[in-house]
Amino acid sequence: MEVVTDPAECTGDPAGAIVTIGAYDGVHLGHRAVIDEVRQRARERGCRSAVVTFDPHPAYVVRPESAPLLLTDLDQKLELLADAGVDRTLVVHFDEARSKESAADFVQEVLVGCLGARAVVVGHDFHFGHRREGSVPFLAAMGAQHGFDVVGLHLTTGSDAAEGEPVSSTRIRQLLGAGDVGGAAALLGRDHEVRGVVERGDRRGRELGYPTANVRVPGQVQLPADGVYAGWYVRPDGSVHPACISLGRRPTFYEEQGDRILEPYLLDFDEDLYGEVGRVRFSSRLRGQERFASTDALIAQMAEDVARTRRLLTPTP
Repeated sequence: MEVVTDPAECTGDPAGAIVTIGAYDGVHLGHRAVIDEVRQRARERGCRSAVVTFDPHPAYVVRPESAPLLLTDLDQKLELLADAGVDRTLVVHFDEARSKESAADFVQEVLVGCLGARAVVVGHDFHFGHRREGSVPFLAAMGAQHGFDVVGLHLTTGSDAAEGEPVSSTRIRQLLGAGDVGGAAALLGRDHEVRGVVERGDRRGRELGYPTANVRVPGQVQLPADGVYAGWYVRPDGSVHPACISLGRRPTFYEEQGDRILEPYLLDFDEDLYGEVGRVRFSSRLRGQERFASTDALIAQMAEDVARTRRLLTPTP
């Protein structure tokens, strides 16, 4: 997949492109449905498929006090878009100046000038531009002037069909916030993954017989609710290791206001992880965080957690 980070340096393909636009946080099943439509139309018309996305997330500029936690950082988002088969992604730097840009100027600069859009496929309730003046009807009017079609899609409902809710990044954040990593995975189409550098901690896990990796995840990234999970740890070399994952403030040893720590214990593993960027994937929730009456009681529960993790995660994906 070609990645372009400056519209001014973007050279349009003579055949044009079928384009979709959005934050694409999570690249979930709803997003994948839009991308599949884009790719199908691109094949039919002999065009390239293209995604226009933004960094940082526009909410961090226009309403930072209520900006959502992110399901994916930029690197992961680009990896997922490439995996979805997108030919080209334009990452538009979003700042205060961009937030004040008119919808018409955005269409002229990005969709027409940069990408040579032949069609634009977006969610039916899509808005863009200063004061959200751009909409699907607005795009259709601009398309009539510049020679591109516009398609407004309803995002797939997926496993939330019984509740009547479409797949959305907001819904996935809600599920993760409740600790429902299985429900989130059903809408993402994969286990939720976070990334961070492995730092040195207080070695508490090693003292208990379960040495863990202290993964420092950026504060703007969405984590599940505190608890113990079965999941996976992926090293930079691509190797995947089953892990029993603790997330929380370790109430047996620390007060409730202690640091929130993500600590995967890699099963059958004894190597140095310090300094590497680890990827932690949450597959199943085992239990919530608990305060134990004694260290021995905690160790007994950890042994049970590890045994259950081993049963749940065999074989390796």
